[in-house]
Amino acid sequence: MKHITLIIIAVLFSVTAFAQQTFNTDFTQTKVMKVSGKTTNKTGHILFDGKDQLKMIYSEPEGDYFIIEGNLVRINMDGKKADLDASKVKMVGLQRATLLNCLSGNWEQAAADNKAETTITEDNGLKTISINAKGKVPKGGYKSVELTYRISDGKMVKMVLEEAIGVINTYEIK
Repeated sequence: MKHITLIIIAVLFSVTAFAQQTFNTDFTQTKVMKVSGKTTNKTGHILFDGKDQLKMIYSEPEGDYFIIEGNLVRINMDGKKADLDASKVKMVGLQRATLLNCLSGNWEQAAADNKAETTITEDNGLKTISINAKGKVPKGGYKSVELTYRISDGKMVKMVLEEAIGVINTYEIK
């Protein structure tokens, strides 16, 4: 019985070790438009409470932001502003849920929401979880998501989101 209890504790620890609870750090974002090949680089600061409050405040370009406050998604990107209710706009709701689930370490739910399968690899002290759509991607969903964590402390260091429309956003988290 003790052996089973120790195995359960070890499994729970290994899963929760990669569940990022909060962020308060800098990041870089590289956005690639597959069709045109255009690449855009941005930098900023990310604050995440581990639940449903996320602030990505960009320092370059200054003034851009992406904020989630509960169901409200506030965006100011390249001079285009929008306040969207994720509970009313299905596409925004799916993107919001995927992003929050990935950041909080709930990648299983992100995979289920995007009708995707997962693979996990470990190499050079990093654990990578790849989430790939099995068939048609839901509207607003992601074709693939790749999450990379340091094994030593479970900290997320990279997140790659590939949208069905051919936009790939890579976030390097400091």
